[in-house]
Amino acid sequence: MEGAWFARVRWRRRGAWLWPTFAALTLADGVIGHQLPPTGDKQTFVAAALLGCAFNLIGVIVLRWPLGSLIRRVRRDLPRDIAKDYAGTAVVIMVSVALLAWGLANRSSVDANQSALRDAVVRAQAWIGDRAPSEFRRDLARIGTLTIEAGRVYRSCVPSVDGRRAFCVIVRPRLPLASSVRFDGYEPNSVFAQGME
Repeated sequence: MEGAWFARVRWRRRGAWLWPTFAALTLADGVIGHQLPPTGDKQTFVAAALLGCAFNLIGVIVLRWPLGSLIRRVRRDLPRDIAKDYAGTAVVIMVSVALLAWGLANRSSVDANQSALRDAVVRAQAWIGDRAPSEFRRDLARIGTLTIEAGRVYRSCVPSVDGRRAFCVIVRPRLPLASSVRFDGYEPNSVFAQGME
């Protein structure tokens, strides 16, 4: 009787890794998603951790039993609960690896969008510095840029010296330099952004 109890404790110690791994990798998924968002340009830590937690839970619920059965076919000496625990732990690890791969695949898109944004700001500053009335050209460093379509369309505005108006342009960095910028009125981006919500 005592030998069976020790065997059970030993198996429990060897197989009880699912939930500690789940907790640790959910936090790791938050860091991964924040640093390497799977879609878009950015993601908060909390949103990334929630996404990782959801994928982990779905994976454990759906795949733990069938993978545990496969493990028991290979290792018949494993108790059923330990095999399910091993399977669940493997699923959680696979989810983190998949999120990391997804984030790395999206990284080039994020870098391209940031490069396009920098290019749009430079084009807008050059165009405004060349064509805008003097009250707007004095402080080109205060330019504000709103992303309308990442990598394709941006709206940049420079406030007037008194701050009452803004001189705005639409920038399409993928077009040739001469035709990539056009005047878009005096409404600041803050007003324009409210209409996009």
